[in-house]
Amino acid sequence: MSMRARRPASPPLGHTSQRFPHRKQDHLDADERRAAASLGLGPGQKKAFPAGGIRMTSGEWKLLVFITLVAAAVRLFRLSRPNSVVFDEVHFGKFASKYIKTQYFVDVHPPLAKLLITLAAFVFGYDGNFDFKDIAKVYDHVPYVAMRMVPAVLGVATVPIAYITLRALDCRATTALMAALFVTFENALATQSRFILLDSPLVFFTALTVLLWTGFCNEDKHKAFTTGWWTWLALSGLSLGAVSSCKWVGLFTVATVGLSTIKQLWLLLGDLRVSPRLLMRHFMARALCLIVVPILFYMAMFEIHFLILENSGDGDGFMSSEFQHTLGGKGMADTYADVALGSVVSIRHVNTQGGYLHSHPHTYPGGSKQQQVTLYPHRDDNNNWRVENATVLDDHFFNWETDPIRPVTDGMRIKLQHVNTEKRLHSHEIRPPISDVDFQNEVSAYGMKGFPGDMNDDWILEIDHGSGGDRESWKRLRTLRTQFKLKHALSGCYLFSHKVKLPEWGFEQQEVTCNKNAVRENSLWYVETNTHQMLPQNAPKVNYKLPGFFGKFIELQQVMWRTNAGLTDRHAYDSRPDAWPRLLRGINFWVKDHRQIYLIGNPIIWWMSTLAVLIYASARGLLILREKRGFRDFDNTKVVKYDHLCGFLFMGWCLHYLPFYLMNRQLFLHHYLPALYFAILLCCSVFDLATSTLKARVRFGIAAILIAIAIATFSHFSPLTYGSAWTKKECQDAKWLKTWDFSCNDFLDDYSGYANLATPARSAVPVRPQGGRGAAVVNNKPVQDAEHTSSVIMQAPEPGRDAFAQEPVRDIKSAPPPPGQQVPPPPQSDEISSDPPAPAEPAAKADDEPEEKKAVPEAEAETAPPKAAEPETQPSPVVDQPAPPVVKAEAEAPEVPAQGKPAGPLGEDDAEAARIAQELYPDEGGQ
Repeated sequence: MSMRARRPASPPLGHTSQRFPHRKQDHLDADERRAAASLGLGPGQKKAFPAGGIRMTSGEWKLLVFITLVAAAVRLFRLSRPNSVVFDEVHFGKFASKYIKTQYFVDVHPPLAKLLITLAAFVFGYDGNFDFKDIAKVYDHVPYVAMRMVPAVLGVATVPIAYITLRALDCRATTALMAALFVTFENALATQSRFILLDSPLVFFTALTVLLWTGFCNEDKHKAFTTGWWTWLALSGLSLGAVSSCKWVGLFTVATVGLSTIKQLWLLLGDLRVSPRLLMRHFMARALCLIVVPILFYMAMFEIHFLILENSGDGDGFMSSEFQHTLGGKGMADTYADVALGSVVSIRHVNTQGGYLHSHPHTYPGGSKQQQVTLYPHRDDNNNWRVENATVLDDHFFNWETDPIRPVTDGMRIKLQHVNTEKRLHSHEIRPPISDVDFQNEVSAYGMKGFPGDMNDDWILEIDHGSGGDRESWKRLRTLRTQFKLKHALSGCYLFSHKVKLPEWGFEQQEVTCNKNAVRENSLWYVETNTHQMLPQNAPKVNYKLPGFFGKFIELQQVMWRTNAGLTDRHAYDSRPDAWPRLLRGINFWVKDHRQIYLIGNPIIWWMSTLAVLIYASARGLLILREKRGFRDFDNTKVVKYDHLCGFLFMGWCLHYLPFYLMNRQLFLHHYLPALYFAILLCCSVFDLATSTLKARVRFGIAAILIAIAIATFSHFSPLTYGSAWTKKECQDAKWLKTWDFSCNDFLDDYSGYANLATPARSAVPVRPQGGRGAAVVNNKPVQDAEHTSSVIMQAPEPGRDAFAQEPVRDIKSAPPPPGQQVPPPPQSDEISSDPPAPAEPAAKADDEPEEKKAVPEAEAETAPPKAAEPETQPSPVVDQPAPPVVKAEAEAPEVPAQGKPAGPLGEDDAEAARIAQELYPDEGGQ
């Protein structure tokens, strides 16, 4: 028996009722809703597509204006306080000075953020004459507020970007509001955006890139190759170039967008509706805008960098000789190409920033006590050596003044006579003064006028290689084209130099030895200048092959990479990546006048964001396991939407955080800030999912409670953000974790003490704890009484020290000798070029500070007195930490200013030398 179900009657034509409503034009059936959700589109987004998929009402735009004003109040509050140098303003402010003075420098970070800060300083009339030497040094005629405004304004702009980004990701307005306020009231982000630092521009461009890429993805889901599609894609590429041009950490943002692009192309490859030709168009468009455009932008920033820094500066030593000769003041006249016996040459080392083989009329204090031979980084007449023959030819020694010109060839046995002192380059079985090991011999200058020398003066020239465009340079010694080694004829060791500096008696110049186990790279030399009286004027001449932009660009990238890789020393305030998500410690920025600035995050926001990361990772893992067991969770449109949303943010967090585990260099809490931004957005996205089934009022109430807790926590730690008054008890109560090492002893017992401070507290010498980063100035008490701010004088140089402060070298008699030590007489020669007395460099201090301590110049601080230390000849390029000054003893004799003369000018008459000696040692009559 069969039964037929009765179909409900159809409504009359033209009749409408609630049971049979008209089909809406934007109505989506189940399949269409699932397809829209898989593309990240919400209900009703099939038509009337807004630009970038950002749907915001007029009320939201008004709310956004209010949020931005709140962010401005938080970021700009007391921006002029403190009125002294804070943390890495030591470096980035100094870089602005060098930009304005057009003096070349080297930094491990790309130039965009520094250029923006310099632009603000230039517009507001900064002349570049402030040295930014010490933390807590009071600003004088520096528009530091305008310079701080650059990171501050970019920090403010990050807040509305966070809001719009979550709205573009189809989160609710309540969720976007919470994210914006979390970014606003995050203490670490606020602190980092209030000073002349690079991390605020980095976070801003990271956030901007995420927003623009999200807008492009929305456009791509809607319709490709439209005007709006190209606009969002091109802007994404420009933003990628900008974030990479602030710091190399921006490459993690490039990786985030790159992986998202690969996913898009992979899905297009699997879509049979997309023809190969259309797929290639998608690929080429993304390659153009996301690879070519960022690279061009990045290179354009360095082109501006090179155009501004057109003159020689204290960063020259990090670059090759060819690079240096592109700078103003470094040019060199053409020099003879062929080196012959009798030629007067200057010889440069290939590997250690090209120092010159150098000697001067001062002897080693130990060992042979013969004349010193060093490596000196500047041009000087004491770098000149005459090439002599060391073999008998036709029963007589070669005489270059009478015999025909004889070129220097591979394997020739030669002597090198120092032109100014007429002593010859010499080596013997005596240990060097610093590298006191069996396989290294001392190198000295030995002999006198008329003395023909001995066998220990003989060296065998071995040509290592020549220039590709000069075949003769492989056969005989050619200026600038041939790289060679000098082998000692008797001992078989090679003339060698490395990044070890002599103590003060050697004027902190680089050690030269004869090494039996020499590394090839440190044993290579070349001739830079060459003169010969017998060569005709029309003889072939050569000069440096000056690199163009691409050559300079590639070389600078290599220098930056090597320097970053070499920053491996530990630091008092460094931390490893595993501590960052838990906020185990911060960084001490500044301490003065019983106030302190300490980089610490908002613990509530920080830990909630870390929890959200763990929740998503766990939930995604559970979904993968359920899918393996046959569950069809991904058929749920809500699961697909939030997996797409949270997965993108989780990927961004991973790519901005996990790579730091592969780095052995110094790392600090602020390296986590870009990853923190992704974690905050992910936290709010998880909140959006968790409250998706709640009523709007309930959701808003929960968000309001979380926002209120975050604001209260921000206020609780705000004295460390703004450097405002605090009490010791409140500070101790704020130490929620034992690992937080901000110094509570620097604060007063109660607020009345701050009111009673009639004048600012006396500033002691700025003290940088253990390497200088997170420096502190301790007031009105011995340094050792300060909690976590005591100074530790490092015995070895650190890469974080200011590498570019080329202080004048100190005279050998700039300090009184130890008791009982014989004082050597002053040099009688007027040809000493590398050892003038250097001016004293006192540390910044208040007017009423007694001159009990003075800071040794940073160049001197890099020299380690103990023999075991191996300081750099040229200090490493500046990273983002200031250097610790060494404290001089009170009894140290005053130094005589160099009176504007360059280091070691030749031709200084005997009367000038006697006058300096008389001022240094009046009791000894200048002797």
